[in-house]
Amino acid sequence: MVLADSNVLLDIIKCDPLWLPWSRFAPTNALLNGRVFVNPLIYAELSITYQTSAQLDQILNLLDIERAELPWEAAHLAGQAFIQYKRRGGNKTSPLPDFYIGAHAQVAGFTLLTRDVNRFRTYFPNVCLLTPENHPIY
Repeated sequence: MVLADSNVLLDIIKCDPLWLPWSRFAPTNALLNGRVFVNPLIYAELSITYQTSAQLDQILNLLDIERAELPWEAAHLAGQAFIQYKRRGGNKTSPLPDFYIGAHAQVAGFTLLTRDVNRFRTYFPNVCLLTPENHPIY
């Protein structure tokens, strides 16, 4: 099972000229091997591109992407990762969505489909990442 980060889905939605080929390939390839999900935080990040939730739901349904709830255990893990971030000099004052997304992937055992690898590798080293770096299309 794969949790799709918003950056990959926004590449598809916005037809990003640089990333569209990989971002279109990656979820399709992931669907061949299982199910692809978003959680409420990823959904919120995607919602900025649509006027209504019905429009966003229509796109996610077309892409065959399912919804997954954020487990409570992931919220705790996100807080612990945020503490590490602050100790390393991070300047944000509240946990970032990426901490919740990484924690969700770890707790649920999801592979994380993303182009933004540094924070996930640093704070969630046990999460399997599906990235352009380790899954090129060419």
